[in-house]
Amino acid sequence: MTAEAPQIERYSDDDPRLKKDFGTIGLLFTAIGSIIGSGWLFSSLHASSEAGPAAVLSWVVGTIMFLLIGLSYAELGVMFPRSGGVARYPHYAWGSFASYSMGWVTWLACAAVASVEVSAVLTYATSYWGWLENDNATLTGLGLLVAIGLMAVFVIVNYFGVRWFARINNVLVWWKLGMIVLVIVAVMVSAFHSSNFSLDTVDGKGFAPYGLKSAFEAIPAAGIAFSFLGWRQGIELAGETDNPRRNVPLTLIGSVVICGILYILLQIAFIGAQDPTKLKQHGWHDVGSLIQVGSSAGNFSPLATLATVLGMAWLAKLLYADAFISPGDTGLIYTSVTARMSYAMGRNRNAPAILAKVNDNGVPWPSLILAFIVGCIFFLPFPSWQALVGIVTSLTVLSFGSGSIALLTFRKQIPNQERPYRAAGAWVIAPLALLSTNLIMYWAGWDQVWKMMVAVAIGYVLLAVFQLTDAQKRAPQLDFEHGWWVLVWFAGILLASYLGSYSGVADKTDAGQANVYGFNGGIIANIILTIVVLGLAWYCQLPGERVEQILSESESEEPAPSAI
Repeated sequence: MTAEAPQIERYSDDDPRLKKDFGTIGLLFTAIGSIIGSGWLFSSLHASSEAGPAAVLSWVVGTIMFLLIGLSYAELGVMFPRSGGVARYPHYAWGSFASYSMGWVTWLACAAVASVEVSAVLTYATSYWGWLENDNATLTGLGLLVAIGLMAVFVIVNYFGVRWFARINNVLVWWKLGMIVLVIVAVMVSAFHSSNFSLDTVDGKGFAPYGLKSAFEAIPAAGIAFSFLGWRQGIELAGETDNPRRNVPLTLIGSVVICGILYILLQIAFIGAQDPTKLKQHGWHDVGSLIQVGSSAGNFSPLATLATVLGMAWLAKLLYADAFISPGDTGLIYTSVTARMSYAMGRNRNAPAILAKVNDNGVPWPSLILAFIVGCIFFLPFPSWQALVGIVTSLTVLSFGSGSIALLTFRKQIPNQERPYRAAGAWVIAPLALLSTNLIMYWAGWDQVWKMMVAVAIGYVLLAVFQLTDAQKRAPQLDFEHGWWVLVWFAGILLASYLGSYSGVADKTDAGQANVYGFNGGIIANIILTIVVLGLAWYCQLPGERVEQILSESESEEPAPSAI
């Protein structure tokens, strides 16, 4: 199925140069295509290793959490169909400081995702071309050149516009959906040991051999949260769809539900396919090394190697092909989204105006080039898939939290604003969505949280530089008196993580956290943090007339002529 091809040029209410070329299927498939990237190729293995059969519970809880987060954005995405919306909603609710804080976090995370997906492509490709990566799964010099070349392909496709991009993506998503269904059915038919779900192994017993703590820790640590991050495309590209009222809620809810069901079934199939005898001897922590064919270990290409072990060489070949297609398509999508984030910050005047410039195809091309450059830079300190996923997950999940709060504050700030879609139960959904965000951050562990906060601090240094060098006085007023609550939220996340028992390191050793409270204490701490943040954000909200002024400015202002 291809994207709807309009007979006339249709433009966004946000910026008349952004074309509305995403139809119902186009927008939904962009989100699904973004969700089904490299995560599905690796996460079943990592979740099983982390939690054993309880990994199924990890996927169920993760699906519910991201559904809550997505639902909290449904009303916003229809009310304000803006490209780069995750960064722009805080701007409307609390002003420039809050929007910059969330925009920086969001942009940094998005910019790294394309690099993550390219790394996944090359990790699988190493099975055929060993010169791409070293023995420790890091890129060689030639591998780095290939990675940069793939990033350039993403930019070229996006440069020629949304319509071409959507049509290519729709074909690739049909392939990806078909592959997941094929793997689930083929593996379950070939080998399924129901006893694996209650097996007593050498290092643990029953459904949750390592306890429920590990099941929740697997959500950020095993790539489960990373596998769901793509739902956001329904928001980031909302300004470029022909019917936001229908397409945005359908995309936000449909993408999470469809992919969540597929991921849960895939995890069940993966657990059931393991050899019970080997599991009893070695346990779930070592499951990757139990799936091996010759020198090809399951830790590097788990599903393809498992298919070979089960005697399905034909499926293994398809999976190696999919290892190019699935991550490649997601990288293509995130290159587009990263450019929209830079564009949004340019429109908010928190970044240079040139980033809001678009070409005749309706594409913010300077932002696209910036996404390419920064994405390539990520290969230098993080030259492998494993090295990138943790920090990307933490940054992205953090960026989601402000939307659930804005949903509530907008009810008071702009009560008369037209709401073509009004979220039912917002006063329940929004707090639970923020709590989900805080818990995922907490379960990521201290080692991930403190690194993430260093990245946030770098963003504030850049903000200070931009403010001091803004000779044209283009930057908007910071509205710090309305945005300071963000700093309390970030500090609360840091404190809750430091006092908790989750380390965030692969071998579960202490990462320097205080270990003051355990699993239950961590949940209580994050409930308290959620209540405090909601209260402060409500207290700090911009007055309604200021919100109307910002909305009027964002609707009418064009980027500065000197930047164009």
